[in-house]
Amino acid sequence: MPAFAGMTGVEGCCSGRAFDRNDDCGKVTLRWNLVPGRSTTALAYNADDPTATDHFMPRLRFKRYLLTGLLTFLPLWVTWLVFKFVLGLLAGIGAPLVAGLLNGLALVAPHTAESLKVEWLVFILALLITLVALYLLGFVANRVIGQRFLNGFDALLARIPLVQTIYGGTKKLMAVLQNKPSGVQRVVLVEFPRRGMKVVGFVTRVMIEEGSGREMAAVFIPTTPNPTGGYLEVVPLDELTPTDWTMDQAMAFIISGGAVAPDTLPASPRLPAENP
Repeated sequence: MPAFAGMTGVEGCCSGRAFDRNDDCGKVTLRWNLVPGRSTTALAYNADDPTATDHFMPRLRFKRYLLTGLLTFLPLWVTWLVFKFVLGLLAGIGAPLVAGLLNGLALVAPHTAESLKVEWLVFILALLITLVALYLLGFVANRVIGQRFLNGFDALLARIPLVQTIYGGTKKLMAVLQNKPSGVQRVVLVEFPRRGMKVVGFVTRVMIEEGSGREMAAVFIPTTPNPTGGYLEVVPLDELTPTDWTMDQAMAFIISGGAVAPDTLPASPRLPAENP
């Protein structure tokens, strides 16, 4: 075995035996003095012994399997968090009705009502009631009588200033997200927050700038991973980068933090250089 500067001794792993490269134990302890008065030891292994690193394998397998399990579990966990959030919102809508029904049932059959007051059962009942109500609302809204009722309801809300601002703005946003402006691609790329960086945005409206006559686009820029919040920018239409992405592709890109995305990204239009 070659000697190193400062090495003071070599000990075999088996007590009372000199080191031998053919030693079955396959490891030795090296001791040397790098600093005067202080002894340093290290464990070395016989490279010719195929079993010398066997005790490392369980630890390496544990780390590898743990990492593989974590990477497998994370997508499921994130998906569950999103579904749990959405289902919780839907169940929250029907929860007051379920509570009222259980309170009414308690007057007639108190034991039955008490047995039904289980958290998971109340959650499922509230969720089912909400889904049925949404289905019936969509069914009625597609009928003539339902449209007349909704028009009357809209007219009623229009008389309430603050409510009309929130309700009307939200309804218009849902409408424009379903139907893109004429001649304009809905999903675009915007240079934000500075030139050279791009974000995904949705064109909600196209306007004409007074004086210059330039077409200006109102672009909603959602945040990741929660697209319900974001920014609103007014950008010249010729500075937007159109894409061929659908709304579903864009939303998947935003919610997944870019992990789910098309294979290609459109090139940015040539813009004039910024003035120093």
